[in-house]
Amino acid sequence: MSQKRANALEISTILEKLYPETPVPLDHKDAYTLLIAVLLSAQCTDARVNTITPLLFSKADNPYDMVKLTVEEIRNIIRPCGLSPRKSKAISELSEILIKKHKGEVPESFEFLEDLPGVGHKTASVVMAQAFGVPAFPVDTHIHRLAYRWKLTNGKNVDQTEKDLKRLYPKELWNKLHLQIIFFGREHCPARGHNPETCPICKKFGRKTLFK
Repeated sequence: MSQKRANALEISTILEKLYPETPVPLDHKDAYTLLIAVLLSAQCTDARVNTITPLLFSKADNPYDMVKLTVEEIRNIIRPCGLSPRKSKAISELSEILIKKHKGEVPESFEFLEDLPGVGHKTASVVMAQAFGVPAFPVDTHIHRLAYRWKLTNGKNVDQTEKDLKRLYPKELWNKLHLQIIFFGREHCPARGHNPETCPICKKFGRKTLFK
């Protein structure tokens, strides 16, 4: 076993001890509401999304009700999440597509999800992992930053980081591990004001020069 893989597995052991339970941080009740919540979370905190979705989902928690709302109505509700013109249009359009092509259901398909308006690979990965239990390793900028700090990737881009993490960890760990890394980052390894000497992982595995 390579040293990098050994370090990676030790990191996962630390994360498992700290976060044996990994509830999905975005409030949802099914694949559709998770898809909408993840779309809204782009450049917005999960906490803020969770303050917005109750009102949105009280009006429309399925594609059939969502298309009854105008794009303007959706935009007014989700405005605090930022990027509301683009997100509201995407929510309306993808809801129409789900009705026309899949009888209002979110399909268990990376290919289909990534073709939806406003849905990229990371969003599709979250839905596949957390709604359907399909092994995926969603990598956002936070996981990208931490993986670089911990010397698990060269930090070139999120795509490379995803490939590196998938090589280092067995598939059965992916879905839980991506959430554990997110939780750990929020509590112990923030982007700013981070003290590597007190961080349970960085003090042993972290780089001296941190990725910004």
